[in-house]
Parts: sequence; C-alpha cells; structure tokens
Amino acid sequence: MPSPTPTTDPSTRPSLDVSIVVPALNEATNLPELARRVHSAMLAMSALPTMTSIDLGAHGRVPAAGEDGHPGTDGGGDARAPGVSYELLIVDDNSQDGTPAVCAELAKTYPLRLHVRPRPEDGLSGAVLEGFALARGRTLVVMDADLQHPPEKLPELIAAVEAGGAEFALGSRYVPGGSTAEKWSIARRINSWIATVLARPFAGPTRDPMSGFFALPRSVFERGKYLTPLGYKIGLELMCKCRVAAVKEVPIHFDTRSAGESKLTLKQQFRYLEHLSRLYDFCYPRLSPIVKFVLATGLGWLVGFAAYVLLLNLNAPPQVAIPAAYLATIATTLAFHFRYVRTQRKFLVTRSPWRDFAIVALGELIACTLANSYLLSRHWNIHTVELFVLTFAVATVARYALRKELMQDIRGLRKEKGRDS
Repeated sequence: MPSPTPTTDPSTRPSLDVSIVVPALNEATNLPELARRVHSAMLAMSALPTMTSIDLGAHGRVPAAGEDGHPGTDGGGDARAPGVSYELLIVDDNSQDGTPAVCAELAKTYPLRLHVRPRPEDGLSGAVLEGFALARGRTLVVMDADLQHPPEKLPELIAAVEAGGAEFALGSRYVPGGSTAEKWSIARRINSWIATVLARPFAGPTRDPMSGFFALPRSVFERGKYLTPLGYKIGLELMCKCRVAAVKEVPIHFDTRSAGESKLTLKQQFRYLEHLSRLYDFCYPRLSPIVKFVLATGLGWLVGFAAYVLLLNLNAPPQVAIPAAYLATIATTLAFHFRYVRTQRKFLVTRSPWRDFAIVALGELIACTLANSYLLSRHWNIHTVELFVLTFAVATVARYALRKELMQDIRGLRKEKGRDS
C-alpha cells in the first residue's frame, strides 16, 4: 500500500500533547504491562514544569500530581503543574493472538486506541507512518511493544524535543549511561557495528541511529517527503527525509524481550540494506547512481570473467566464449535491476522498466559481440585477458549510454525534488 503522507487535515491536527505510537504484531501478552508503565511514566511527567496541557475533560489527560487522588510532591508550585494529555496508539498488523480484545479491555483504564491494518505490506515502518497519520499529539513518540524500550524514559525523551533544543530525540544504548541486558555475541556486535557505519553518511555522529525508540515534534515530521518505508528502521528514514538538524540521544537500558518472539530475521536485515540504498539515493542523488553503477558493473565483470575462464577451459573458441560470458554478466545485472524496480518504483521515470532493460541488455550484447569479432579479425594474437577487457569495456560504455538515454537511473527522484525546491 502507498505510504501515508504527513497530513495537516483538521481531523488529525494536534489536540493532545503526546501521541505514543506502538507498532505491534502478536504482542497481546506484553500490552497490559506496557500500558501500565507508560501511564506511570506520563504521570511522572505531569510534574515537569516545562509541559503544557490541553485538558480534554477525558481520561486522555493525565492529572497533575495532587489532582484526582494522585499523590502530590514536595515541589511547591511544581506539584500543581498542568497534566499531560497523551494517547497510546497501538498499530497492529493483524495479530492472531487476541490483541483487539486485550486493547478493548485496556482502553477502559488507559487512553489507548487500537488501529488494525488488515493487510500490512510494508512492515514496521509502514505501521509507524500509518500511526503518525492518525496521531493527535503535538509530539510523536515511537516505541516497541515488547518492553525492550523502557517506558520510564518517556519523560526525558519527550522533554528533549518539547524544550526546543532538539528536533529528534533517540533512546540510545551506546551513549554514556546506556546499556543492553543481553550479552551480544561477537558476530552480532560486528553486525551492529557494520550496520551503524553504513548509516553514518546520513545519521552523522549519532551513536545509535538504528534505535526504534524516539520522539520528534509533529512539525518536523510534516517536513518529510517521499517517505518510502521498508523494514524496521523508520528512525533513519525520518532523520534523513525530514532533514533533522539536531539530534539528542537519551541513554536507555535496552532490556530483554518480556514475551513473544523477535521479529528480526535475515530477511529484515536484507531489507535494511535495501532501505539504506533508498536513503543513499535520496541524500546523494547524483553520486549514489554512479557508485551503484560501478559496483554493479564490477560484480558483473567478476561473474563474466569467471564464466569466460570456464568456457576457455572447456575449449570454447573466443568467438563463443566472450558473448556467452557476457550473458552471465547480464544475468547478474538482472538481479540488480529487479531490486531497483522493486524499491524505486515510485520514482521511476520510465513506464516500462523491463522493456527498457531488455533493450539495454540487447544493445550491450551486440556491442560486445561486434567488438569481439573486430578484434579477432584484426589481431589474431591478442591475449585472452586483453580480449576480455576490451570487449567488456565496449559493452559497458554501450550500457552506460543506453541507460542514460532511457533514464534508467534515479534522476526521476531528482526531478521530483527539483520541482518542489
């Protein structure tokens, strides 16, 4: 389904202080504890003098300390600080564990709303964006339902953006004071380090840019354009596409999962790499296509050279070995093109990417074959490696020229961005 876009429709304009969006899938066991701890944290926040409130006259407003039977504090005027109005918005991806019934019961006690997505197709990121489109809060917060993100840190996280010093606040495991309950293996630590390094070009000096526990003002979210959720690292998407200038990291203790199963799979990690690819295209629209072309071409050459050597060892003549090896290169390019069409469909300039790919591939193969025939007819003693390099170079030039002519690159995104600038 298409991504929800930031909205300023009157029906969703802010009428609360805070919306806490929680994407969920089969998390019914964790929701009662989550709602209780979130409510306790918001009660604690009601004593902060920096918060203002919109009293709706309903249980969406957390009473200030000392109101409605809640214990006061020894803070003089601060004890009577206004309450904090909030909502806990559960965005459920069609769970089969009784989540709607649990939420209906919790809604009798807490300001909880449930939104069920019957046919979710875009994972956790899509759930978050759909929740933001429905949220009524002036400040938007995202956290997991599995209690690995500590609700007790909500006041500090929200205050970081409410005070105006930050446009984005992250619950971080890696700043001083942050920690994780689980002892990670060396492999997982390396995996996390690589993922963080790959995100560095658009996350800046942020220590934990992949955190799923964050807060931002609605006004910052509404700056975002071309939100294309993929996988589970929606925080990166928002920091990049909302052009966040100032990020504050709040130290948290990342706890072990309370119940249920982790949703982090190998498939999700590959989707993360695809997500990074999109963000590189967005942040570096001129450089990214060139780098990707070089990487795809290099890998294609490696595959083609391996096929070429194999064919020569099977006593295939160069007239056959070179075109056949280039077919292996085209097959490698096909895999990259499939990913490109799937992840960039929204920004494609051409209406027929597969027809254009076939034209480009045929043009490359013809250029390679003609160059091969010419070199073999003029230079009988040409070295096999030299023949490979020259013919593949001619084919690569043809490929680049045809791709630019058919606009099979990310210029569609640049065109749209230029139109809005």
